[in-house]
Amino acid sequence: MRFHRAAAIVLRQYYLLRGSPARVLPLFAWVAVDIVLWGFITRYLNAVTASGFDFVPVLLGAVLLWDFFTRIMHGVSMAFLEDVWSHNFLNLFASPLSIRDYLAGLVVSSIATSSVGLLMMVVLASAFFGLSFFAYGLMLVPFLLVLFLFGIALGILCSAIVLRFGPAAEWLVWPVPALLSPFAAVFYPVSTLPHWMQQISKLLPPSYVFEGMRAIIAGGALRGYALLWGTGLSAVYILLASWFFSRIHRHAVRTGLLARYSAESVT
Repeated sequence: MRFHRAAAIVLRQYYLLRGSPARVLPLFAWVAVDIVLWGFITRYLNAVTASGFDFVPVLLGAVLLWDFFTRIMHGVSMAFLEDVWSHNFLNLFASPLSIRDYLAGLVVSSIATSSVGLLMMVVLASAFFGLSFFAYGLMLVPFLLVLFLFGIALGILCSAIVLRFGPAAEWLVWPVPALLSPFAAVFYPVSTLPHWMQQISKLLPPSYVFEGMRAIIAGGALRGYALLWGTGLSAVYILLASWFFSRIHRHAVRTGLLARYSAESVT
């Protein structure tokens, strides 16, 4: 991988954001809405329950972590979709740019944009709703790492699907986090799910993050091997997603799919 070529992909995304405020606003707007909405919900729950249980680190913390995962995934997908919408693939891959360079550029772009969203969420949640990250301790770092790796894997996978089936398949990208959230047990323990859903949860790295988060908040012990398993799954999914994207790219080159890329679906 050539770092200067990956940096060129990042620079292109920077120029797109700098030249279009409409692209910058979503980095802040949606995460702010989520934090404010769930922040008031947790404040209301704390007011009406007499148990003394603090809902802020459990619910608002879960929203923050899940939004971070969503921003990571959509960061990769959005950077890819910019090239889809501008019909830029022939320009990119007529250059010496390799798939590794291109994917690395997408990942770094996602890190930059999602970091902005994460900072906004942290400021709002801490300043207005009293969310303290000291409640999670040092485990916050591996929590974010697992969600980051899995978000990258899903972003690459969704980009490959759009590359294969055309821009009309982009609607598959946006609902993925919502479809996964019931299985990831973001707001409730995995044990509340039916048996068949629990089996799917075991294959999703975020489920280990949120189970660990709730265990820490409840004062219990975090099962370290479970978090390691989630990290390993995320790493495997990144390798599989990258391999899948490379296969789809080779197929697109052999069949002339890149040259025939249109604004509609490609069969």
